[in-house]
Amino acid sequence: MITPEIVNDKYIVQVANENHLRLAETICREMEESAKARGTGIAKRSPIYVMEKMLEGKAIIAMTLSGEWVGFCYIETWEHGKFVANSGLIVHPDHRKSGIATRIKAKAFELSRTMFPEAKIIGITTSLAVMKINSDLGYQPVTLSELPGDDAFWKGCSSCTNFDVLTRTNRKHCLCTGMLYDPEEHKQEKKAEKWNFLKESSLYERWMRIKKRILLRLKPADRSRNRVERELETVH
Repeated sequence: MITPEIVNDKYIVQVANENHLRLAETICREMEESAKARGTGIAKRSPIYVMEKMLEGKAIIAMTLSGEWVGFCYIETWEHGKFVANSGLIVHPDHRKSGIATRIKAKAFELSRTMFPEAKIIGITTSLAVMKINSDLGYQPVTLSELPGDDAFWKGCSSCTNFDVLTRTNRKHCLCTGMLYDPEEHKQEKKAEKWNFLKESSLYERWMRIKKRILLRLKPADRSRNRVERELETVH
């Protein structure tokens, strides 16, 4: 059982349930507006889909103690439970930079580990803030080939403005970074040194600038896939 958590005597973070169904439309609208503001994509979901996640016990919601919606995240499974994704992380604009996103993500991670203890937990993001949160939870950056091969998984990216980059490179490259938590690695007595996000974040930012310059500078019709591959390989 996942215990509700009180954060800073201000918020409560818990598994969503039928009492939160009324908030599904508001959550979906905020997801869409946030994606537009960032100029990137997020898997677009309907209020019905969000409601289903709430009723299945596969969503985390944060509220103020007075009952106002603060943030949300849900979990999805792929390849018969081999992979679990913590998706759709969103925080209301009035509560951003409060640290609540970290608590929502941590609670979603706890829920994923409880419901699917053997699954690899995955994520794809362009957000440095999300990468920092994931790194603290034990995720490592991985190539996109280490993520699910299921077409349904990648279909979730189709609403992203950069989806053509993913398709043009045959799912080998994108502006997003793939991240993965492998429970098997964490069972070993001698663990490899964790990825130091703070130490390497400047390197990541530089890598992102290079990727954008290479992947976005030409129109699809003008781009040679082999040429893109060669240019990206030279900066790894």
